[in-house]
Amino acid sequence: MPLGARTSELAKLDVTFEPVPFSALLGWDSDDHLAAFRAFLRSARVLTRATLAPSGQTRTADAALIAAAHRALAESIPDAAAAKAYFEAHFVPHRVTHNGAEGLLTGYYEPVLAGSRVEEGPFRIPVYRRPPDLVNLVREEERGALADGLTHARKTADGIAPYATRAEIEDGALAGQGLELIWLADPVDAFFMHVQGSGRIRLPDGKTIRITYDGKNGHPYTSIGRVLIDAGHFAPEAMTLAALKTWLAADATRGRKVMQENRSFVFFRELGNEDDGPLGALEIPLSEGRSLAVDTGFHAIGTPIYVSAPTLTPWDDAQGFARLMIAQDVGSAIRGPERGDLYFGSGDEAGRLAGGTKHPGRFFVLLPRRPAVS
Repeated sequence: MPLGARTSELAKLDVTFEPVPFSALLGWDSDDHLAAFRAFLRSARVLTRATLAPSGQTRTADAALIAAAHRALAESIPDAAAAKAYFEAHFVPHRVTHNGAEGLLTGYYEPVLAGSRVEEGPFRIPVYRRPPDLVNLVREEERGALADGLTHARKTADGIAPYATRAEIEDGALAGQGLELIWLADPVDAFFMHVQGSGRIRLPDGKTIRITYDGKNGHPYTSIGRVLIDAGHFAPEAMTLAALKTWLAADATRGRKVMQENRSFVFFRELGNEDDGPLGALEIPLSEGRSLAVDTGFHAIGTPIYVSAPTLTPWDDAQGFARLMIAQDVGSAIRGPERGDLYFGSGDEAGRLAGGTKHPGRFFVLLPRRPAVS
């Protein structure tokens, strides 16, 4: 498979963006637009200073979205009403229509785990820094959209070569290089921190640090939940994060073998300022309940997207999930025009909500208004 490949099925989808009035967005008037605006500001601060060259296979912020970001930074938005007025003045909702699979929403979160800076006591599972010979074959914001091929590789004297797989790394491929960043106690916790892409680590002295994604070995991501469903160990409706963790932990040898079916392996770095929250694509700080991981083959990072999922009620909303999200992240499993991953925040409760989220959903993409041509 070519480097940075995109499946022909996704590349050939017939996707259109049809303008609709804001009145077509059920629940729009009752949303917390100020929370959405504050999340959009986090994108705006990055978009207005970033150089985003289009690749031809993925979408990046265009001049209109960057102009909307500049306006957001310049305007005074004191309350929800003003935030609602901002979005309605500068954007037009577009219904996403396509001939692909039904829209699907899942969730992710930031785990909070005990760990140590040194290998000691129960802490024997290494979390690695980015190796110096790791090179990107695609931009990080493209790694989800182009995840069918290698996205990262190993630089050698003879050129580039595939990096070690998860199994090879766990068998010692990186040992002795001083790349250990943190040590964890549980291999299942370590695996799912890789899947989530970030973590808060409680050290033995009581200090908490935040670590975040800093590259991967480049191999395509494999959902081990899907592996177990296909093998008949789970019915699809019974697969949750909690159920999967329990199954993996019940037999360490069996669990390790299944986790190694996912050849992808993530590297981390420590954040100097842990107060901003975990970082998404383009190092945009994520916002609980407002950040959305998307497929950048269809949606540019920074785009506001109104998500409607009537059967999803994570916060006991009887009318279902309906809120304005901001496209701020990517993921190797997030593929398609209405495929989204909702960021639920940090800790066990966020993990419970994220792990139980697998619901149909619709996207209404807010595209910037274009100036009238005279």
